[in-house]
Amino acid sequence: MVTTTISGFRKSIKNYVDSVIISNEPVLINRGNQGAVLISLDEYNSIVRTASILSSQVGQDVLEAARNQEFVEVDIDSL
Repeated sequence: MVTTTISGFRKSIKNYVDSVIISNEPVLINRGNQGAVLISLDEYNSIVRTASILSSQVGQDVLEAARNQEFVEVDIDSL
């Protein structure tokens, strides 16, 4: 993960955004004792989709079956 300060990020914001989009590698932006993470839209959408699937009962059942090394047939539209 690339790390920068808030002032470093401000100076090169276009380069950081382009880098995140191209490489899909997040950027950690430190601001004192706090921080933020810049991720690509594709990565964000993937995280949201994964959270949505895992929050559904079908997704939880599939995950549990995988933990038990079982195979489960799932209709993708049911997720």
